[in-house]
Amino acid sequence: MDPLTIVIVVLAVLISAGIVGYVAYKRGRETGIQAERERQELAAQSAEQQAAKLLAEAEAEIRRKQLALKEEEVKLRQEIDAELTRRRRDLDRIEERLQSRQEHFEKRLDQLEARERKLNQRESRLDKRAAELAKAEEERAQMLERIAHMTEEEARAALLQEVEKKTRQEMARTIREVEAEVLEQADRRAREIVTLAIERVASEHVTEYAVSTVSLPSDEMKGRIIGRQGRNIRAIEQATGVDLVVDDTPEAILISSFDPVRREVARIALSKLVADGRIHPARIEKEVEKARQEVEQVIMEAGEQALIETNTQGLHRELQRLLGQLKFRTSYGQNQYYHSIETAHIAAVIASELHADVKTARLGGLLHDIGKAVSHEVEGPHALVGADIARRYGVNAKVVNCIASHHGEEEPQSLEAIIVAAADAISGARPGARRESLETYIKRVTALEEIGKSFEGVSQVYAIQAGREIRVLVRPDELDDLAIIQLSKEIAKKIEDNLEYPGQIRVTVIRESRAVHHAK
Repeated sequence: MDPLTIVIVVLAVLISAGIVGYVAYKRGRETGIQAERERQELAAQSAEQQAAKLLAEAEAEIRRKQLALKEEEVKLRQEIDAELTRRRRDLDRIEERLQSRQEHFEKRLDQLEARERKLNQRESRLDKRAAELAKAEEERAQMLERIAHMTEEEARAALLQEVEKKTRQEMARTIREVEAEVLEQADRRAREIVTLAIERVASEHVTEYAVSTVSLPSDEMKGRIIGRQGRNIRAIEQATGVDLVVDDTPEAILISSFDPVRREVARIALSKLVADGRIHPARIEKEVEKARQEVEQVIMEAGEQALIETNTQGLHRELQRLLGQLKFRTSYGQNQYYHSIETAHIAAVIASELHADVKTARLGGLLHDIGKAVSHEVEGPHALVGADIARRYGVNAKVVNCIASHHGEEEPQSLEAIIVAAADAISGARPGARRESLETYIKRVTALEEIGKSFEGVSQVYAIQAGREIRVLVRPDELDDLAIIQLSKEIAKKIEDNLEYPGQIRVTVIRESRAVHHAK
């Protein structure tokens, strides 16, 4: 076959295959379309059924909610009806109460109107009565003027004068009553404060005497104390300024001196001499010096103890020493050391009750009698002397005024100064705290020693024998034997001119030269 025929045959085959494929395609397409249409119809039917189901459920839910809303509406209506009913009842009660109150107010108003009418009637009667009284007063005034021959102004002036006089008398009586009441209350309050202070302090009082006793192991020791021709007893008396009384008292010897410091020094020295057994002038002087040092130590310790007991710090050491020295001083028989501590406590308690400065009052009470520690050396009232000492050692000005004013030498400048003066009086006013005779005795023997010290050439002066004798030690290089005779006469003459005393006073002037050397 020629190629053209082959080509035609191939084309014819291809065309036949294409026609067959097309026909098959068309048939397949129509079949798919039909199946899709059927599938879509089935889906539509299913959607319609589901939609109908959902619609039915929605309608059922709507009906259920409508029923719930209706039930809630019914419930709310019932609650609202109940609330309205309750409020109506409350309004009814309020209305009834208001109605009752209104009726009550109307009754009160009627009563007030009736009372007002009565008051108006009474006022009209009073006005009428006042007019009648005014007329009667005018007639009375005219009658009084005719009788007294005085005008109304003159009568008014006389009446006012009489009323003023009566009023002044009543005012004066009232003032006196008020003053008496205030004084009574103040006195009662003061007594309460003072009583409280005394109860809270309540310290003991020690009555000092002018005699100390030294116990002896045997009466044979008395002879050794006296010594050969009395040299030992004279050495003790001259070294200490005391008077040793050796009498019939068994196993005891008395030390007599108005100065408690000297008496304590003599007691310590004599006790050590008795315990040691070696008694001679040189030993006596050595023990007396040691005793003085011991007493000085006791004085310092007593001063420190006073500061501890009163809770006081920061005082100068010299003030502490002077406080301790008061332990050996007495006033009217009252130990000044314990008196000062007690006064500090009482002043602090009173200051606390009166809301004053407790620290100032306490320190003022502690130092108020510090001048008595140097009363033998310094002239003047002990209050002013003590104030000068405190000022010299840097004590606060308020405390210095407390010291200076507690006996009235200066005016008190603070409440604390008045408190210190009151505390001092309280401490000294207790029964048995003081004895006037001892104070008088101490002043007399002190004056005796001061007179003896006022002359030139005198080294030491001791008043002994309870003030019935004064012993004067002179410096031998300044006065000779003839001069001491004249000195004794002058001292006796000055004592006669300046002092008052019972009996007589013996003046003994001693001029003694000593030469001491040590063998080595």
